[in-house]
Amino acid sequence: MTSSNNHSATLAAIEPDRLETLRHKARFVIEEAARQGADAAEAAISAGEGLSVTVRLGEIETLEFNRDRSVVVTVFVGQCKGSASSSDDAEDSLRETVAAALAIARQTGADPHNGLAAADALARDLPDLDLHHPWSLTPEQAIDMALACENAGRRDARIVNSEGATVSSHAGARIYANSHGFCDGWRSTQHSLSCVLVAEQDGAMQRDYWYDSQRDPAVLQAPEAVGERAAQRTLARLGAARPGTAELPVLFAPEVAKGLIGHFVSAISGGALYRKASFLRDRIGSQVFPEWLTIRERPHLPRGSASAPFDSDGLPTREQAFVQDGVLVSYALGLYASRRLGLEPTGNGGGVRNLTLTHGDEDQAALCQRMGEGILITEVMGQGVNLVTGDYSRGASGFRVEQGRIAGPLEEFTIAGHLGEMFAGLQAAGNDVDRRGNIHCGSLLLSPMKIAGV
Repeated sequence: MTSSNNHSATLAAIEPDRLETLRHKARFVIEEAARQGADAAEAAISAGEGLSVTVRLGEIETLEFNRDRSVVVTVFVGQCKGSASSSDDAEDSLRETVAAALAIARQTGADPHNGLAAADALARDLPDLDLHHPWSLTPEQAIDMALACENAGRRDARIVNSEGATVSSHAGARIYANSHGFCDGWRSTQHSLSCVLVAEQDGAMQRDYWYDSQRDPAVLQAPEAVGERAAQRTLARLGAARPGTAELPVLFAPEVAKGLIGHFVSAISGGALYRKASFLRDRIGSQVFPEWLTIRERPHLPRGSASAPFDSDGLPTREQAFVQDGVLVSYALGLYASRRLGLEPTGNGGGVRNLTLTHGDEDQAALCQRMGEGILITEVMGQGVNLVTGDYSRGASGFRVEQGRIAGPLEEFTIAGHLGEMFAGLQAAGNDVDRRGNIHCGSLLLSPMKIAGV
C-alpha cells in the first residue's frame, strides 16, 4: 500500500493565492527569458494535488497523495524555437529551464511559422466556467466509498474477481504567459469513481467496468450505482459466442461512438492536415456526414470536462461548428498548424473542447428496434485505423440484435469499413448521450459493415 504520512488529511482546494503564485512564477520566466537573450517567450505553469484510493477484494491496495508541478518554457530567437520543461518551479530551476530552452533554440533551424500569436488576437475578458469544486475528502471516506462501490459489484456469485474500485480527486491550476504581457489561467477540479470486475460461467471469464467523472463531486454517481453498473455490464457478457461472417448494420454504444467521432477529430486536426496524413485534407465544403448531423464545439460549457477560456496559444476559445448540416465547414487548428496551412487559427491549440452532436429522440433500445437485425458494438480494440486512407478495422465485442432486441453477447470478431463511408452512412444518433470526457455522444447507428467472425 502506498500512502502519505498524514492519513487524516483532506485534499485541499486550490485557493486564489495559489493561482497568484503561479502567475508570479510565469511572469518571472518571461522576464528571465528576455534577460537571457530571447526575442520572445511563453510559459505554461501548472500545479495540482490529488488523492486516490484503490481497494481490491475488500482490501486497500493503494492510498496515494500526490502534488504535481509542471513548467514548460518555449523561447524564440528570431524564428528559431526551443522548449524545455521541469517539475521544479523554484526560481533557480526556472532560470535553468529558460537557459536549456535557449540552448536548444540556438541549435535549431529557423521556421517561418514559429512565433507567438499577435498581441491583439489573445484572449480578453475570460468567462467564469465554474470548473473549481474542491472535495473535502479524507482517506477514510475515500476508502469507505471504494469499498461500497466494489461490494455492490460483487453481490452476484458469478463475479469471481475484481481489478479494483478506485476513488480519486484532483484539484489544480494552470497559468499561461507570454512576452506580449498576457498572463492568465484558471483553477479546476476533477473527481472520479470506477470499478472493474471479472465474472465466470462454465469455465469462461469476462471482464468489464463502469466509471463516472465530474468537476463537481456533488453530482458523481453513488458508489453503489457505479459498482452495480459494472456488475451488470460484466455479467451481460457471460456466454459470449462468435458471430458468423456477414455484412450487417451496427449500432455503436456511446463509449464506442465517442471513439469514432474521435477519429473524425484527428482527421480534421492541424497536425494531420499539414503533414498530409488525413483523408479529409482539402475537404472543406464537402458533404461528409448526413444532412441531419451538426457537430459543434462548446468550450465555455459550465463545469464541462474540457472547458477552457483560451487555448494553449493564448487564443480565445469559442463555440463553433466543425460540421454544419453534414458539411465540413472548419478544421480544428492551433496557431502553428494554421500558419502551415495558410488558414486562420480556430482556438484549438491543445485540441477540441466539449464536442456535441445533434441527435434525435430515440434511445439505444429504440435504435435497436430501428436496426432490426445487426450487432450492438460495446467495445473495440486494436490499432486498425488509418487516417491517411480512412481504412478502419478493429477487433470488437458486443451483442447480437434480433427482431429489434438484444439476443445475446458476442466476442472475438472484427468490424471493417472506411471512415468516409461510415460517416456518410450514419443513420441516427441516440439521445443516450455520454457526457463524460471531451466528446458528448450517444449511440450511433451505422449502415452495414463487414463482420469477420467464424
